[in-house]
Amino acid sequence: MTTSEISATVLAEVSRRLPLVLSAGKEAGQLTLRYFQQDNFTVEKKGDASPVTIADRSAEQLIRQRVAEHFPTDGIIGEEFGRTEGTSGFNWILDPIDGTKSFISGVPMYGTMVGVEFEGRSLAGLVYIPGLDEGVYASSGQGTFHFKGTSQPRRCFVSKKPQLSDGLFVTSQVDTFAKRGGQGAFEAVQKLAYITRTWGDCYGYMLVATGRAEVMIDPILNVWDAAAVQPIIEEAGGTFTDWNGVPTIHTGDAVATNGLVADEVLSITKRFPRTL
Repeated sequence: MTTSEISATVLAEVSRRLPLVLSAGKEAGQLTLRYFQQDNFTVEKKGDASPVTIADRSAEQLIRQRVAEHFPTDGIIGEEFGRTEGTSGFNWILDPIDGTKSFISGVPMYGTMVGVEFEGRSLAGLVYIPGLDEGVYASSGQGTFHFKGTSQPRRCFVSKKPQLSDGLFVTSQVDTFAKRGGQGAFEAVQKLAYITRTWGDCYGYMLVATGRAEVMIDPILNVWDAAAVQPIIEEAGGTFTDWNGVPTIHTGDAVATNGLVADEVLSITKRFPRTL
């Protein structure tokens, strides 16, 4: 489904939800700061051995409460509390802290992510970095906007660098390439790029959307890691796909680019199917 194929009614419903995407997402992100760089929380391990804290859970609960108050027939999919079925066809997809390990380590580049999905495609999203009080958001057909602090949000766009040799490649954690059998993909993209950094998580996608990085690659991710990002990258003029070039949030990996380097990057990632 492309933006041109989405009905005006659906787009209007997405726009109606965008204010809550922003307010609830920012409120939840600010809640995490009560615990950030403090010693007032413990770190637990989930079933998949990934870490979780009271900040993750409290932030997701807050967003869930706001959605239930304002759009009670919408579904919710969250990293910490699973799925709540709805009847409207719209699903809110939540990652209360994207980059929990960064959060635990006191690194401010973690983020709160909120996406709104309809019929398999994410149509609105927020990436908010509470430690920097900075973020990006988008709604299909309305553009992507960047904000910092109390400044007025400004329309933002991906960069115009035509090749990766001039650009910045960002990712989250290098060893995840090997976990999915794609270490060669990392090495090949890094070799082509002007500079590589592992700032990653949702912060990396924000860099692409605001023209400060040319490509962000995730070898392994969940739907809540991707849902907010798809509309943000696309509305900024870039591409958001899986490693095979399919524009989706559902296949467990992702490549976000400024569009101009997409073919260059995908020609590499397509050679490395998942071996998990």
